[in-house]
Amino acid sequence: MLTTVVFDADETLLDLRPAVTGGLVVVLDEMRRRTPAAAEVTLAELESDWEAVFGELAAAPVMEIRRAALARSLARAGLDDHVGEIADLFFARRFALTRPFPDVTAALATLRSAYTLGFATNGNSRAERCGLTGEFAFEVYAHENGLPKKPAPDFYAAVVAAAGVPAGQIVYVGDSWEHDVVAPRRAGLRSVWLNRRGLPRPHGHTPDAEVSSLADLPAALANLPAVRPDVRAGSGT
Repeated sequence: MLTTVVFDADETLLDLRPAVTGGLVVVLDEMRRRTPAAAEVTLAELESDWEAVFGELAAAPVMEIRRAALARSLARAGLDDHVGEIADLFFARRFALTRPFPDVTAALATLRSAYTLGFATNGNSRAERCGLTGEFAFEVYAHENGLPKKPAPDFYAAVVAAAGVPAGQIVYVGDSWEHDVVAPRRAGLRSVWLNRRGLPRPHGHTPDAEVSSLADLPAALANLPAVRPDVRAGSGT
């Protein structure tokens, strides 16, 4: 029997992209205020700096990756010595702008009457800083107490431990195919793919359900079989 619904954070519950863009706009304005050398730096370049550093630092905490990206951005204008204060500006604006998607609050309220709700993320979007204070029975954050990021099996083991029920009673809901569908199923959890953008489903794996909006999640969960058709973790189905 399904008892627990656990949510990814960024791009699942939280509309992160406008918040990150807003943070980078503040950074660019501050760079231009500090030096004429930043006049030719563009927002697109600041956005690309994340991708430039992410590959080497993918396993690192998100705040560390963002600081490295900002260091690369500041170097474009000779402001290398100001990473700490500029990062503080970015994060203050990023968190001030981070809000749940419009379909989140009502869906959580509906689900809470039937399930225990959890929040488990690789990122630094803490529930209390993003408009989700008090919404969850438990929260799991990568890099707290040495916990590795998704898709490491230990991450999902921590989710199971926090939930306090067998893995088969938990469904993980998220937008990432690898992190929120494939890896949870390998760990024995069930999965729902939140496909807000209508992407084609990758081959080789099957989520327990797929929804385009969290408004559809309560009905999707109600229609799940009592147990997974394949209860053997690691089957790849």
